[in-house]
Amino acid sequence: MLYPLTFKPIFKERIWGGRTLQALYGKDLPPGIPVGESWEISDRPGDVSVIANGPLAGKDLRWLMETHRDELLGGARTEKGLFPLLIKILDAREKLSLQVHPPAAKAAELGGDPKTEIWYIAHAEPGAELYVGLKCGVTRSDFERHIQDGTVADCFHRVPVKAGDCMFLPSGRVHAIGAGLVIFEIQQNSDTTYRVFDWNRLGADGKPRQLHIAESLASIDFDDFEPGLVNSEFASAGRFKIRPLARNNLFTVDLFRALAEETITFRQRQLKIVGVLEKGLAVSDGEVTVPLKPGEFCLIPASLARSEIRAAMDSRFLLIGPGVGHSA
Repeated sequence: MLYPLTFKPIFKERIWGGRTLQALYGKDLPPGIPVGESWEISDRPGDVSVIANGPLAGKDLRWLMETHRDELLGGARTEKGLFPLLIKILDAREKLSLQVHPPAAKAAELGGDPKTEIWYIAHAEPGAELYVGLKCGVTRSDFERHIQDGTVADCFHRVPVKAGDCMFLPSGRVHAIGAGLVIFEIQQNSDTTYRVFDWNRLGADGKPRQLHIAESLASIDFDDFEPGLVNSEFASAGRFKIRPLARNNLFTVDLFRALAEETITFRQRQLKIVGVLEKGLAVSDGEVTVPLKPGEFCLIPASLARSEIRAAMDSRFLLIGPGVGHSA
């Protein structure tokens, strides 16, 4: 019954957002507001992705999880009965808040959910950077003192980035996205964020946005100093080059680059998500074919005995899968 599925994006107004997703990917953004996030595949309460193609169009991901979970997920792990991943594209025209997500060991105690994620830099303006981890030697007491005097950004490790770079962020790693970046974000299904500092910025209501100092201090890994970008290299595989970006118990992510027009055929029954970065491709199960352009995603259900990706020459795409070594 299932087939390659696409979903309607859910756009999120953010004080730090802009209109770049329309310029880069042709997203039909709501007018007159800064859009910071496009939730491409989501099973969050109040933010559930609606199927956009085929006979199931109009049904949503929550319905799929309730009625076709095994067909959709196969052996993929799920948390609290939700689809295991949340896929976004972020448009940071201004810096995001300095923040942290709670680690698994602390999340329940703090009333939140852990959130490990990975960022793929799809577009970067000159001078763009990330704030990730602590500078070497910063202690918790140093950090708390800098919070009090408004200079906590000085404690953060800053990483210059360009398009094609990638950063892994386990729960507990303090971070922020700098201005001038468009990022593909793959994360476990969570929406718990604790803000440490927000640049003395006012929200849309004209008031300072809420900070979560106690929760942040309880969540931060104070031994996490100056992490680097993902340093894996491309390897040749026929007419593709493939670069592994993430392998953990929550998700796998690989970057593909097609050296010529080529097709990849999958015969294993496993959940997969394809996200297009450059050029175009099509996903097919032999009956339903889904063309995709940059900025679009397709979910390949685990129940499909055979599926394929037909990639154009010079196309680049992410292939996202369930975590390694864990099943439902």
